[in-house]
Amino acid sequence: MKEFSTLQKRALAVGLAPALLVIAWRTLIYKPADAATRTSPPAIAVDTAAANHTDVPIYLQGLGTVQAFYTVTVTARVDGELQKIGFTEGQEVHKGDLLAQIDPRPNQAAYEQAVATKAKDAAMLENARRDVERYALLQPQELASKQTVDTAQALFNQLKAQVQVDQALIDNARTQLDYTRITSPINGRTGIRLVDPGNIVHAAGTAGIVVVTQVQPISVIFTLPEEDLSIVGAALAAGPVQVTTLSRDGKTELDQGTLALIDNEIDQTTGTAKLKATFANTRNTLWPGQYVNARVLVRTERNALTLPTSAVQLGPNGPFTYVVKSDSTVEVRPLTLGDESGGLTVIKSGIALNERVVTSNQYRLQSGVHVRDNAGAADPNKAPAKAS
Repeated sequence: MKEFSTLQKRALAVGLAPALLVIAWRTLIYKPADAATRTSPPAIAVDTAAANHTDVPIYLQGLGTVQAFYTVTVTARVDGELQKIGFTEGQEVHKGDLLAQIDPRPNQAAYEQAVATKAKDAAMLENARRDVERYALLQPQELASKQTVDTAQALFNQLKAQVQVDQALIDNARTQLDYTRITSPINGRTGIRLVDPGNIVHAAGTAGIVVVTQVQPISVIFTLPEEDLSIVGAALAAGPVQVTTLSRDGKTELDQGTLALIDNEIDQTTGTAKLKATFANTRNTLWPGQYVNARVLVRTERNALTLPTSAVQLGPNGPFTYVVKSDSTVEVRPLTLGDESGGLTVIKSGIALNERVVTSNQYRLQSGVHVRDNAGAADPNKAPAKAS
């Protein structure tokens, strides 16, 4: 039994020897490859863009409120019953269009009475004129006393003045009659009706009948910090200054107009000043009371060297970017920045024209790391998609 066990051990050793040789051989063959793999990690996928020359518009932006160019609360100017409403709520109206009709009969009667009174006094004036002429002929023959002549002349002058008063009363009555027909004083859009037909309206009332607002053109009042006023003033002195209105989220352009003025004082509590811009508003994208972002074009940087803003990083030593070298590795390059606008940043120094920079996945990079461009040559002015 003991001898059999020894033979068994020898056979086992002979059988294991080839396996051990194979394991040793594989270890020697694959160990260098594994080491190489550990020292050469795969290239990191990134998006890139090239430094490029382009024109960059420089904007200042402030929060503003849309304001109607004109706002009129239409009220009654005479007392009376409101007989008719001549507009539809929300209707576009023109200057002179009928908005409401007040019962004209009392004012019509007053007008006709004033006309009749003038006619009566005009007849009396004509008779007094003839008396003056007759007495003037008789006086040289001493057939009429001087007192009689003077009295006739005085009566004539009195009646002449009375006729002038009558004409004034006619004009006033005509005006009051015209006030019964209420028309729009401006071109604009009507709001909600404030009174219904059948009600008695009064000239002293303040509630009004309807509010008419002119929305074409329309104004925007917005604010900018006081330190920006010199820049805006210089732009305004050079010519018309373009102002663009954007929705509150800044994503939708509403309309373009021109800067009208800078207010004549600065709010000391906020350190800001008001500015007013005018817009044609042909598409009715601006409404009175609406909050908007106002973007003022103060100048344009011509043929400036730019990078996508997404390529610019901020570090402890200031702004920098990752530049892709010819061997597909990256290096850290400090930058001196100019203005930023529309997803582009003006570069004053630190990079040359057509050098490619990384615009995504920067958090995975360090100097010397290999990278792989996701899309090859990219449009340098196109903002790349953010890495997930």
